[in-house]
Amino acid sequence: MATAFLTLIGKPGCHLCDDARELVDSVVTKLADNPAAPAIVLEERSILDDAELNELYVEDIPVLLINGKVHNYWRIDPLRLRTALLAVR
Repeated sequence: MATAFLTLIGKPGCHLCDDARELVDSVVTKLADNPAAPAIVLEERSILDDAELNELYVEDIPVLLINGKVHNYWRIDPLRLRTALLAVR
């Protein structure tokens, strides 16, 4: 079975980050019973705790990475995320 490693980059107090977290959680939960979906590992990182992430993404948060590659930033589209996760092999 494939695994999708999701990294949600944001910071505390960011309402867009809160929205992105809820959306990602919702998509992951809905895919949990789908046999075509990969195993999903979600990690959250804060730009306040990592100078490199801060430099890279301070103007773009929230940022969602799938397997280390930027999937989207600012607003996450649930259909696009679901489609990308189902394509992970």
